[in-house]
Amino acid sequence: MKLYRRTLPFANQCLILSLIGFMLAILASYAFDHHLSLSTQIAAHISTIVFATLLKVSYVVRCFCQYNLGLEVR
Repeated sequence: MKLYRRTLPFANQCLILSLIGFMLAILASYAFDHHLSLSTQIAAHISTIVFATLLKVSYVVRCFCQYNLGLEVR
């Protein structure tokens, strides 16, 4: 139980940071693409995939912690 109590805030922070990173990568990939070099655009597109994966993994960890702590999983 102690592990889940320590992991839940970490999962929440990762969820927020990955969401911010994902949004910035989307903006760099599509909204500001004409201002960026080709290599930066490629990095932004790859970052979109990486941040989306981190977002999903951190959400699953968050749900897993909440379930094991007996909290409502949303």
